[in-house]
Amino acid sequence: MHAILVAAANATPALETVPDPEPSTHGAVIEVRATGVCRSDWHAWVGHDPTVTFPHVPGHEFAGVVREVGRDVRGFTGGERVTAPFCCGCGVCGECRAGHQNLCDREYQPGFDGWGSFAHYVHVPWADVNLAVLPETIGFAEAASLGCRFMTAYAGLAHVARVRRGEHVVVYGCGGVGLSAVMIAAAMGARVIAVDVAREKLDLAMEFGAVASIDARHVDPVEATASHTDGGAHVSVDALGSATTAGQAIRSLRRRGRHLQLGLLLGREATPATPLQDVVRKQLVVHGSHGMQAWRYGELFDFIAARRLPLGRMIGARRPLADAGDVLASMAGFAPLGVTLLEP
Repeated sequence: MHAILVAAANATPALETVPDPEPSTHGAVIEVRATGVCRSDWHAWVGHDPTVTFPHVPGHEFAGVVREVGRDVRGFTGGERVTAPFCCGCGVCGECRAGHQNLCDREYQPGFDGWGSFAHYVHVPWADVNLAVLPETIGFAEAASLGCRFMTAYAGLAHVARVRRGEHVVVYGCGGVGLSAVMIAAAMGARVIAVDVAREKLDLAMEFGAVASIDARHVDPVEATASHTDGGAHVSVDALGSATTAGQAIRSLRRRGRHLQLGLLLGREATPATPLQDVVRKQLVVHGSHGMQAWRYGELFDFIAARRLPLGRMIGARRPLADAGDVLASMAGFAPLGVTLLEP
């Protein structure tokens, strides 16, 4: 098959011919029809992720068709239209048995722990646990755009921070995760304030349901949030993943507010200073949220359908697989507008 192979950290990604994957006894091989390019892929490429070994094939946001399954797979036979979370669970450890496959003790992430979806085929282990069948109403491109961004934002807002109708939610960073969070929180009935430094992203956030936008280049976003929310947000989201935005988001909360950390902090940002004085003084709660279990995808699909969410508006450029290197390189300056898809 053709795949984007990275020989070493920071090496130029190249379209190469590599062996097709074979399914493990419990796994499945998926023919990739669309795959998203995420800033996490950029972190893996430049060597920030210690789980990645080179040579490596990135990619973890994908949708496609089941082409082959291992002998122990019972729920799939081939031909099914599927997607999968980036955080694959084994199905048998304590966390998996409790329903938290996204926190599996043996977690496997395609595109990090093994070769990913910047290829014609990708292997998904423990297929019965980790594959989610797509409804006919969702195409491959839209399903790939759910990737780690939309489903992570949904799980964080719905099941971790538990956003309620009428609450003020401030979202820092309007890349793929942030715009997903804006769309989802607005659909939940929250009053959403979007924060970014790019006007076009803020405009898109307003289109997705934000009631206000803050350009952090020109005003202090913490003070601006306070003025928009009569003293602070009920929920803050750092969708970017930086020491600056995480700190600002926490300081944007009112008393007894909840902070939701969705953006990953890697490399030099991995251990940032946190305004714990505010956490103590305001009795705040700080949540982390890591992906979503495959068994929750039906609930997610129902939410999208019931709210008639325009997933297609999340999609930015569509590029051939050979362009993956150029797309990854562009993410050194943070994410482009919308989700960039590669279509093998």
